[in-house]
Parts: sequence; C-alpha cells; structure tokens
Amino acid sequence: MNEWLLITAGIVTAGALFYAFYKEYRTGKIIRGLQKMLEEATRGEFRESGYSEDEVSKLESKLADYLESSALSAANVKKDRDKIKTLIADISHQTKTPIANLILHSELLKESELTSDQRESLTAIENEAEKLRFLVDALVKLSRLENGIMVLEPKEDDLSRLVKEVGNTMRLKAEGKGLYLHTAEESERASFDYKWTLEAVSNIVDNAVKYTDNGGIEISFKSTEMFACISVRDTGIGIAESDIPRIFSRFGRLQSSREKEGVGIGLYLAREIITKEGGYIKVNSEPGEGTEFLIYLKK
Repeated sequence: MNEWLLITAGIVTAGALFYAFYKEYRTGKIIRGLQKMLEEATRGEFRESGYSEDEVSKLESKLADYLESSALSAANVKKDRDKIKTLIADISHQTKTPIANLILHSELLKESELTSDQRESLTAIENEAEKLRFLVDALVKLSRLENGIMVLEPKEDDLSRLVKEVGNTMRLKAEGKGLYLHTAEESERASFDYKWTLEAVSNIVDNAVKYTDNGGIEISFKSTEMFACISVRDTGIGIAESDIPRIFSRFGRLQSSREKEGVGIGLYLAREIITKEGGYIKVNSEPGEGTEFLIYLKK
C-alpha cells in the first residue's frame, strides 16, 4: 500500500514538474514571439504570417493587426509631413519675391516728389510689407518646428558670441528710436542650437525695442548651477502680471500695444524654440517700470 502511495506521489510530482516546465516553455515562446514582432515593427520590417486559432494566437493576431495599423499610420504621417514640407516651401518661395518687390518699389518711390499724404501712405505700405515679410518668415519657421521638419541640435557654445551678434543686428533699430542697446562683455557657455537661439533672442530684443520709447535695452548674463541665463531688460511700457501669459500665445497682443508694430507671433516662436532646447523663459515686469525677459538655457 505504501509502495502504491509512493508511486502515485512520484507520478503526481513528475506530472507537476512536467506541467511547470511546459508552462514556462510555452510562456517563453509567447514572449519571444511577441518580442520578435515588436522588434520587427520598430525596424519597420513587420509582416503578418500565419497563425493558428488557439487563444494565444488570437492575441498574437490582434497584436499583428495593431502593429500593421500603426505602421500604416506612421506611413500616412510621413506622407502628410512631406506634403506640409512641400507646401511650406511653396509658400516661402512664392511670397518672397512679391514682398521683396513691394519693399523695393517703396524705396524707389521715396526718391520721388510726393505730397505729405502720399508719403504717409507710402510709409504705411512699406511698414505693412515688412510686417507681412516677418509674418510669413515666422510662420514658415514655426511650421517647420511644430511638424518636426526642422530639428534643433543643441551643442555647447559661447553665448557671448550670440549676444554680440544680436546686439550688432538690433542696435541700428534701437538707435533709430533714440535708444541705447548695451550687451554683456563677459563670457558664458551653454548648450543650444546657435541658429534657432539667435532667432529666439533676436525676437525678444526686437520686442523690447518696439515697446520702449525712452531709455534703452540692457542684455546681460545671470548664471545658475544648471542653467545659463540671458537677461533682456528694457525701460519700456511694462506689462501687468495678469497679461504676461497672453504675450506668449499665438498672435497674442495686448490692448495697450495695438498701436505698436508687430503681428503677435515673435514671442510665441521664441518660447517654442527655447522650450524645445530644454530651457524656459521667465518675465518680470510692472506697467510703467519696464520689462525683463530671462532666457534660461541648459549648461
């Protein structure tokens, strides 16, 4: 009797071990199969093959359907992105020449004998043409960023070189309004995409010049442990604290600035650029007390 009990126990134990090993093998096979499908999908090489009709294969089939659908969606996204890229290139190319011609003929007309009313209208045409050129350029750049056509490539560089270039570009406009524009002399390094960060900082300094009528603009550095900071401080009209979030919205313009030039997209583009680099922008301001933009870039 005891022998039969021992034999039965041995058979049960062996059966349990065999079942455990089988389950482990079966589970491993399923995981390896699913892993292979995902790896092929990641490489863009996934192709559905035959499956049996058991429950596991139903799961594999559903995953296969999902991966095929994902691959199709990715292909459609790429096609749409290519269409957008072509459209942006067409818009940029087709509008550049007419706008340049408007500005050129405005300059030529300035040399003619005009009445005061005609000269005033000519100035308005010239200003609107410049505004249109900036708007088209900004929208093209923004579309390229938002659709992933242009990718920022931050690398360590000297910020003082960038600040000096911004100063040299914007100083003439500032001095045309009787303003000073001072730039930092010290050196500061950070990780940033030179071309796109130049665009962002230039937009912020241009904004400072627009909304400053007396005094001027000071560009300096403020360093922290993790970030290098460019400070753009002006002596302009200032901004109420409740209005600060609105200045970064697309086409966001405050009621107090309606009479100033601008299209309301420069600061939005600047924030998009700095954010994509892993940085951020802060604003300190009070109405009538000027504004300070703080541009933080990773070191």
